[in-house]
Amino acid sequence: MSMNFQQKIRNAMAIAFGLLAIGGMALADDQDAHLAIENPADLSKDEAQQHYQALTRRMARGYGTAQLDIILNYQSWPLFNDAPYISATHGQRYVNSYANRMAHNYATLQEGEVLPMGSVLAKDSMTVTDEGKIYPGALFVMQKLSAGASPETADWRYIMVMPDGSLFGDTTGFRASAVAYCHVCHEAVADRDYTFYVPEEYQVKN
Repeated sequence: MSMNFQQKIRNAMAIAFGLLAIGGMALADDQDAHLAIENPADLSKDEAQQHYQALTRRMARGYGTAQLDIILNYQSWPLFNDAPYISATHGQRYVNSYANRMAHNYATLQEGEVLPMGSVLAKDSMTVTDEGKIYPGALFVMQKLSAGASPETADWRYIMVMPDGSLFGDTTGFRASAVAYCHVCHEAVADRDYTFYVPEEYQVKN
């Protein structure tokens, strides 16, 4: 990862955290969405996968109560990582990158290419601290809208669903301003349709 790209990420995250502070968020530890975990556990792939497998049903039940059709059965979608990995852009939580069939070429997207309308990317997350605390995190969703539907977010819809299924925000509706910083962060990868790569050491082919 180049220093210029790293700086873009740092700048975007600084803006995102600043917006959270301005918004006066006061969430419980297990409800912190993008607030960074200060002490994430350093897990092997096998350890991370074991923790995730123990949480999958709980996560599916929790997110499912949001009753969002676009993420129905998201855990059956193609998975683009071979184990959960720490995402600095999602608060130092362990995440998994799923994509629906419309976004089948997500992992190989080249500079200047775009995903088709109807593409949905979903990242579920879990918090694992070096003190042994383990619990589900938020579900982060991106949906590609029709051309011109949302110029301010490059026609991407961003949704955040909390572990209990409550909706934290949706850029096309409920508490849109609460998740506006999602696109601010994704602007760092505007050249590949605002989508981040899975780290190379975790990538799988779909």
